[in-house]
Amino acid sequence: MRHNILLLVVLVFSMKIFSFDEGFADNNSINIAYRDYGPVNAKPILLVTGLGAQLTLWPEFLIKDLQANNFRPIVFDNRDVGLSTRFTSKPSQTLNYLKYFMFIPINSEYTIQDMASDGIAVLDHLNIDDAHILGMSMGGMIAQVLVAQHPERAKSFIMISSTASTPNPFNGPKFKVTQQLLKRSAAKDDIEGRIDQSIKLFQLIGTPGKNYDTPQFRENMRAYIARGGDDGGFLRQMAAIIGSKNRKELIQSIYTPTLIIHGDIDPLIKVRNAYSANKLIQSSELEIVSGMGHMLDEESYAKFQNQFILFLNK
Repeated sequence: MRHNILLLVVLVFSMKIFSFDEGFADNNSINIAYRDYGPVNAKPILLVTGLGAQLTLWPEFLIKDLQANNFRPIVFDNRDVGLSTRFTSKPSQTLNYLKYFMFIPINSEYTIQDMASDGIAVLDHLNIDDAHILGMSMGGMIAQVLVAQHPERAKSFIMISSTASTPNPFNGPKFKVTQQLLKRSAAKDDIEGRIDQSIKLFQLIGTPGKNYDTPQFRENMRAYIARGGDDGGFLRQMAAIIGSKNRKELIQSIYTPTLIIHGDIDPLIKVRNAYSANKLIQSSELEIVSGMGHMLDEESYAKFQNQFILFLNK
């Protein structure tokens, strides 16, 4: 069973560090688990996470900084991960891998558009008319659709480490990263093996030279795995990404104020994707972060924190 469910996402694991309300939003009988950090009278910001990543992966430093600046962070498990509704199809890893390299269309049980509607369902459930929208990695792809198709629901759009292109062998991750993502050396019940594989992935896509093999990381990963169980949704979410059409034409319709943030050494989604999105979204600003890979760690956040908060407060 797949072990690494973190394409794209963040470094610091925040399991239950401060108070929050949580529950489920219904989207046509699909339950979407959410967590509302509050306070309810602050400005709502919906955070959309990446491939296979649970809502608990959003880091404490980000949540607390948003709250300190009068924002109300709301996070959720994308469908097929964490506590949200799981699906049942079993895509062939080998077959999809071959299709990927041969540019053959890949079928998926649901689409990026479906996943965007889950975010709208969370806002509806919480009676929020509009919110700031932040999407990272696959979450950025989902948020592109949400903002383009529901502009009245978005006060602003922040996209971190993402792309409007459909990944393919020419614009996709570096080969070593792809290999690590596709490995299945750790069985579902081999918790330490799954943690080892996550560490190897983080070493490839995170900050160069940073030590990810720490007792705290392992403790947080054990709690993460206990909450989310198996990672069977990883392949189905991957199929939704690769099976989708590129969104280059779609994002040209975005006039919502947009901030694009991307690391200059991102090995998973190359930085040229940020420059491309900046050209396509007329209302966008671009922040290239020196020394940042695909992980949102505190050191990288410090480099763009001022512009990020200033942008949200415009």
